[in-house]
Amino acid sequence: MSLPMNVNIENVHLRVSNLNSSTTFYRDQLGLVETSAENGKIGFAPSKESQPVLFLSEDKHARRFPSLPGLYHVAYLYPHRRELAKAFKRLHERRWPFQGFADHSVSEALYLADPDGNGIELYADRPRTAWRYQDGQLAMSTERLDIENLLSELSGDSGRENGIHPQTRIGHIHLQVSDLFKAEEFYHGLVGFDVTQRNYPGALFVSAGGYHHHIGLNTWNSRGVIRREGEMLGLVRYGVEVQEKSVLEDLKQRLRRAGTIIETTDRSVVARDQDGIQVEFHSSQFI
Repeated sequence: MSLPMNVNIENVHLRVSNLNSSTTFYRDQLGLVETSAENGKIGFAPSKESQPVLFLSEDKHARRFPSLPGLYHVAYLYPHRRELAKAFKRLHERRWPFQGFADHSVSEALYLADPDGNGIELYADRPRTAWRYQDGQLAMSTERLDIENLLSELSGDSGRENGIHPQTRIGHIHLQVSDLFKAEEFYHGLVGFDVTQRNYPGALFVSAGGYHHHIGLNTWNSRGVIRREGEMLGLVRYGVEVQEKSVLEDLKQRLRRAGTIIETTDRSVVARDQDGIQVEFHSSQFI
């Protein structure tokens, strides 16, 4: 069963080593707004009126294991190319280091990391009418990003000095996993995401509703590595919004039969994937 078009990555929860420095980064560098604080967990959203897209909690004693399955990067989707140019300008002027830039054909992207090394992608999509397909798969590539052309969007515009566009959201999450075949069994075979691209060496991309990808999966640093156990810095859990209660109920039944559920409520179900990564499927409707 394929997931419907209205599925989205709703939020991400990260465990960080220093809550103050991480809060400063996500507030002052990325422009997110602190909207909630409860039980040591802080929520951040694009605006005070919107739902949190990011949660942070602190553990000064947790360690980071870059080669274990977990987060590769969180990708924040800007509603317009001009907003991406504003983000580049703001970060460049504040001298925050970038790790790379890319033109992926379907989107344009900037790459960086937060103070704990959690990967971040900032990107803007090209119109779907411009996306190309080859041999039944979406044609995505990694080419040089034309920074000067991107900045031309700001001609006569001083840029957004503070804050982030209120329509910014998490467009996708990219995970590093131990085995692509097992990852495809979980995310495609069990959960119902469609495979959009499997031609990248060591990577797989899946989505709902024809999007280029809601979840990226790769084994570049983590192939064959043992699954996650215990508390570590980085990804705690990420949330997927499925909206319709019937879709969530069907997903609950499949996950229950597979023995992957770790908790459930009237509107959500939390499961562990093949590498122990926690994913929460959430519906805005009561079951």
